Amino acid sequence: PMAERVLVIGSGAREHALAWKLAQSPHVKHVFVAPGNAGTADNGKISNSAVLVSNHTIVTQFCKDHNIGLVLVGPEALLAAGIVDDLRAAGVRCFGPSARAAQLASDSSSSKAFLDRHGIPTARWKAFSTPQEACRFIISTDFPARVLRARGPAARKEVTIAASKEEACRAVQEIMQDRMFGEMVVIEELLQGEELSCSCFTDGVTVASMPPAQPHKRLLDGDQGPTTAGMGAYCPVPQVPEALLEQIRGAILQHVVDSMRQEGAAYVGVLQTGLMLTKEGVKILNFKCQFGDPQCQVILPLLKNDFYEVIQATIDGKLCSSMPAWSENRTAVCVVMASPGYPGDCDKGMEVTGLLQAKELGLEVFHAGTALKDGRVVTSGGRVLSVTAVRQDLMEALAEANRGVATIHFQGATFRRDIGHRGLRLLQQPLYVSTGTGPAQMFLPASHIWAISDGPCRKGGRSEGGAFAAFFDLKASGYEDPILVSQTKGLGAKLQVAQVCKRHDTLGQELVALCVNDLLAQGAEPLFFLSHLACGKLDAEVMETIKEGIAEACRSAGCAFLGGEVTEVAAPCPPGHCDLAGFAVGAVERGQRLLGLQRAEEGDVLLGLGSPGIHGRGFGVVRKILLTSSLSCSSPAPGSCGDTTLGDVLLTPGRMFSPALLPVLRSGHVKGFAPTAEGLLGGISRVLPEHVSAVLDALSWKIPEIFCWLYKEGNLSAEEMAQTFPCGIGAILVVQKDLAQHVLQDIQRQQEAWLIGKVVAPCHTAGSHIEVENLAEALQLSSPQQLLNDTTAESQSQPRKRKVKVAVLVSGTGTALPALIGSAREPGSCAQLVLVISNKPGVEELRSAARAGIPTRVIDHKLYGSRSEFDSTIDRVLEEFSVELICLSGFMRVLSSPFLRKWKGKILNASPSLFPLIKDGNAHQEPLESGFKVTGCTVHFVL
Repeated sequence: PMAERVLVIGSGAREHALAWKLAQSPHVKHVFVAPGNAGTADNGKISNSAVLVSNHTIVTQFCKDHNIGLVLVGPEALLAAGIVDDLRAAGVRCFGPSARAAQLASDSSSSKAFLDRHGIPTARWKAFSTPQEACRFIISTDFPARVLRARGPAARKEVTIAASKEEACRAVQEIMQDRMFGEMVVIEELLQGEELSCSCFTDGVTVASMPPAQPHKRLLDGDQGPTTAGMGAYCPVPQVPEALLEQIRGAILQHVVDSMRQEGAAYVGVLQTGLMLTKEGVKILNFKCQFGDPQCQVILPLLKNDFYEVIQATIDGKLCSSMPAWSENRTAVCVVMASPGYPGDCDKGMEVTGLLQAKELGLEVFHAGTALKDGRVVTSGGRVLSVTAVRQDLMEALAEANRGVATIHFQGATFRRDIGHRGLRLLQQPLYVSTGTGPAQMFLPASHIWAISDGPCRKGGRSEGGAFAAFFDLKASGYEDPILVSQTKGLGAKLQVAQVCKRHDTLGQELVALCVNDLLAQGAEPLFFLSHLACGKLDAEVMETIKEGIAEACRSAGCAFLGGEVTEVAAPCPPGHCDLAGFAVGAVERGQRLLGLQRAEEGDVLLGLGSPGIHGRGFGVVRKILLTSSLSCSSPAPGSCGDTTLGDVLLTPGRMFSPALLPVLRSGHVKGFAPTAEGLLGGISRVLPEHVSAVLDALSWKIPEIFCWLYKEGNLSAEEMAQTFPCGIGAILVVQKDLAQHVLQDIQRQQEAWLIGKVVAPCHTAGSHIEVENLAEALQLSSPQQLLNDTTAESQSQPRKRKVKVAVLVSGTGTALPALIGSAREPGSCAQLVLVISNKPGVEELRSAARAGIPTRVIDHKLYGSRSEFDSTIDRVLEEFSVELICLSGFMRVLSSPFLRKWKGKILNASPSLFPLIKDGNAHQEPLESGFKVTGCTVHFVL
């Protein structure tokens, strides 16, 4: 056929990739992109067109005038609006599903109902049209109903993942009030597992699947921060076995296409499904009726066929005779570079440099939020570029993509450095490890591990006279000359507290964390884990819960769980008495062991990694405190406003430090690393040689509330606290002073860490050679709740959330009120804003308060004869609203002594603070101009 002109509709990196792939076909003469971006403007065969895409009649006319032989539609909203139906009706060839077929992606309640009708596995769900019913459902479900999908007239889809049921209810209220969305909201179960994206071409009958991709949705490294449309992806996903892909191809993709055809809405085009690999098997999260972005940018570069020919065969229903083939032994990685502020509002118009250098490295840079301005490329949206590398394997592609990102610059560029790290970690380990033999259970690479059960039988994981053996192939894990490191730990007293609290779901995680952290201290990477549970009387459900916790923790540590041994102890053992032990084996190349654990010397710095957990020996003390305390495991936890129980907090597992820390530990910059499971002092003494001492400042890190409670309730001294508990620090690192900031920043990308102390000359005073300064003060700094006449007695009689009633006093010049309002709405906030008082009428802050539904009062100082008259009016209004705490936020009046005496200990003043960063000059202006992204706030009591 003669070469044709093609029109691609859309302006993102996906559309740039579609145009780039089409332009490679000899059948394509020219590709127009409407509206396009800087990357598709006059780029060889590709150019932009300003045709108005929202008006289907105008698009049809454009296609006839310009002799367009094929149209590809990117944005889902246009597909849902029926652009394909309208163009086809006018005789224009168009690739994409009809509006009715596109409902699979655009209408969550109808797609959920479709999945249920055809028995295709998905999260449990229900759709609602009023917020009251939705909230009742959220609270009453036994599963975590915390994913909200809203759909409204503007065809905007909103997905919210809430951290708790309370937050989900609040989000429903907001969505339904905001008429932008809000006719329908679908509430569904929050699924846990590994997320995948699987796509296919389909002509309505045949399904030609594409290699699986894994997108990264969170903004920040380590899957932290807000959910975005996608910060990067890689393809194929190496850790998915072929058998599982076959299952997805047949049981899911083909099943969906067949069912659509049976319902009279044949699906033609690209169908993408988001899948979650859960313990119960594969479940569908969502559909897209087009390539996803950024998945498109990693899938298309691997297509070996002529893309134009594949599309034509799909439209003509002849896909089975021209099945696409994909590059073997090639991996594509895409890293998205976004504007500062994304996914919120972003600045635009910043110049982008280094694009040519990236191209010279052999990378494809697909443009998204870019525009041309006076011949330069500038930013024009949230996601700006997709930097894509195609190489031999994942490791190489990842390194190249990151090199590309490093050569491109624009102000404030935001991107992740760990795209594809999950794949690297999971390459060494299967997605599921289980000793069961069910169909969805054995996703094990046979070369790595094989298990043997020798013995009469293993009922429910219990051994009677037999045992369970497993073999691990070290060569297959890629080690040259490894040293094996093993570690065993028991839970002891923590298990007894768990039994009192009847909560066992965190034990598995705790056990794996204790072992893995100790392996990391040797510089070793965890390979596999075994556990042993000895019990008086076995409770199958408890066992299952513990095992699930272990399996889950092993997955996140990147090590295999080779099953657990369970022994039922003979009669003399008291009922309910249990012992749980774990055994982990790791490996380290011969040259990389952290031998110099005792290399600390005077002048070195101590870094602390944050962890909320209480460990091992500390639990003996916890049990004693619980016996004498007025609180029980089910009482609301201190300072939590009643949304968590004391048991929940006590059993919070210690943080497991990820093997991603190993590069930092092996960098040569770290002189010592020790977990603090044996207490803060014990951890530090493991890295301190005899001839030096250490000084820590307890005010330099965040001590979780629970330690403050144990300190008071147990009547312990600060010294005893430091000896018994980790006090919020999960591990200690020793670093040379000049490298400390560098190492700290590396670690903070993955988790909370602080500079907490230093190594000093030996102190010859009696007692320990480790001093923790300000610990008693830090442990007394409790929540404002305690200051307001200890409310614990009250919270026991009513376990409802007890929120402190706060009034904010403003003068209309500050900017903190919206932040205070937002903070008070956060889950777990102890504050309820009941009143905003301004001494000036008509200011913006009064409007902010009114918008948030908070009562406001204006008390104008100019109308009062004296300061005390003005004060006593404020006092009267505060009483009227039963205010318990006053927050001054940019309040410009002096308050009189009688007023301050009356409200002593109940007035806070909050002011913005950027001072530590800026040595001199205008502290408020400079950081903003120099692009600082650090903000802070100082709060003090007014006396």
